[in-house]
Amino acid sequence: MKLRILALGLLAAAMLAPSAMSQNQQRPTLIARSSSYGKVLFDGRGFVLYAFTRDHGRSACYAACAKAWPPYYAPRGSLTVGAGVKRSLLGTVKRRNGRRQVTFAGRPLYYYVGDRSPGQILCQDVVEYGGRWLIVRPSGRLVR
Repeated sequence: MKLRILALGLLAAAMLAPSAMSQNQQRPTLIARSSSYGKVLFDGRGFVLYAFTRDHGRSACYAACAKAWPPYYAPRGSLTVGAGVKRSLLGTVKRRNGRRQVTFAGRPLYYYVGDRSPGQILCQDVVEYGGRWLIVRPSGRLVR
């Protein structure tokens, strides 16, 4: 009986997965939203994105750093922006593992593992792993 319920649950999840995936692909890669710091960049789900001052065109954040500050990997399909974000500043950089990390104004973007809900900004202007972590304005400037 338990195996049958598990099989039905997996079947239902598999049927729902394609529609959920297509919804995620339709979201913009980057959006500008108001925060207590003014307008800053968020991913299409509403999670804030950070830049690392130790990065110089390529990511300097690996191992323990990347566990605390997960890279924002490029979603499948084309990169898109929402209103107020310059498409010309959007790009990617290849990480050592071959995956593409989203960049903005030439800076690789990251999440902070402690930001658990959309709109949350818990680690602005923090020094860790040899550099400073700062959120990014839609102009590409860092919030200091």
